[in-house]
Amino acid sequence: MGQFDRRRFMAATAGAAATLLTAGSASAATERDHHGHGGDPGGRGHGGRGRGGRDLRGMWIATITNRDWPSKPGLSAGAQRAELLRHLDTAVERRLNAVMLQVRPSADALWPSPHEPWAKCLTGTQGKDPGWDPLGTAVEEAHARGLELHAWFNPYRVLETADPKLLSAKHPARLHPDWVLPYGGKLYYNPGLPEVRNFVQEAMLDAVRRYDIDAVHWDDYFYPYPVAGQTFKDDAAYKRYGGGFPDRAAWRRENTDLLVRGTAEAIKRIKPGLPFGISPFGVWRNAATDRLGSATTAGVQTYDDLHADTRAWVKKGWIDYIAPQVYWNIGFAAADYAELVRWWDGVVRGTGVDLYIGEALYKVGDPAQAAPWQDPAELTRHLDLCARHQGVKGNIYFAAKEVGSDPLGAMSLVAERYGRGR
Repeated sequence: MGQFDRRRFMAATAGAAATLLTAGSASAATERDHHGHGGDPGGRGHGGRGRGGRDLRGMWIATITNRDWPSKPGLSAGAQRAELLRHLDTAVERRLNAVMLQVRPSADALWPSPHEPWAKCLTGTQGKDPGWDPLGTAVEEAHARGLELHAWFNPYRVLETADPKLLSAKHPARLHPDWVLPYGGKLYYNPGLPEVRNFVQEAMLDAVRRYDIDAVHWDDYFYPYPVAGQTFKDDAAYKRYGGGFPDRAAWRRENTDLLVRGTAEAIKRIKPGLPFGISPFGVWRNAATDRLGSATTAGVQTYDDLHADTRAWVKKGWIDYIAPQVYWNIGFAAADYAELVRWWDGVVRGTGVDLYIGEALYKVGDPAQAAPWQDPAELTRHLDLCARHQGVKGNIYFAAKEVGSDPLGAMSLVAERYGRGR
């Protein structure tokens, strides 16, 4: 997606590598629901459960590096608010009923958090009060329009560069330099430290306690995506806490599990019934790696590379919905949209966990993308395919900027399709 496209990964095809661009998190790296029609009176439900047969239809609003909103840092509070309301109005116009607003883009906050500084994307200076409460306003205004507001958090990413001096003076990562690790030119909290997991969980739960959000939403950044020739140097934590695990990968997966399970349990204590959803990279494991995996040849596998056992979280019922980023076209050899929808439909079957499919709207009309993305009907074909899978309860589009610009008229076709019902 141009300057900020959620992530780039390599998928091995038959003898060749194909670049997989997933949406929403930094140059390939930022981030990112259901039944009915945004704006319908009484249409707001909690995260898809008990929605009375409506599909969730959502869009992500990415704030990191000002990808979608605010359009640039340093706008007045009034201008920021006006832009936000335009995004919400656009969601209603496109017949969506949910927005996933990124409220903790880089270990900073879009609300007055006691744990972390104000987000840099608001004023251009991390820690500077923007003069209003973006999350509180977003919740109120979304609900006034019949939209759900899912608060989207990134657990571990700290900074888009590796220089901690660029953080605000009182940022927790500067006060606790032993909590962070540089990797791939960026800065991350170390998931292997119990104190880090406790801190990031509490930082996110503050918003749960304060606001009438409709769901807690995470993206796909757990352990960072692999960077060729670089090592995530968590040796000291592994030496201290990794005893009893067969290898470092198993220990890392347990660390991720601890955060997911612990957050799920805490949400249920604080607000029983509030859904917890996660939007992972679309491929859990390839079938060649694991017989339970999908018929794909992706070069990144969430289980192995991000140390996130997304399939297990569904099977164990730790989360209420999963929204895999299936950011490829129907027929793409390395990661076929049709195959991945089929596979995820099988994963959620009988679990009670809702399945929403993440859609790569940002690819539509991009001349760098393959021929299917030059066809405005590609996304409506996705809807037709999803309709044949009972477990699919909705679709989420990356991201708000493209929902508004409507490349090739693709979102207009999607809205028309929703108007006819699925």
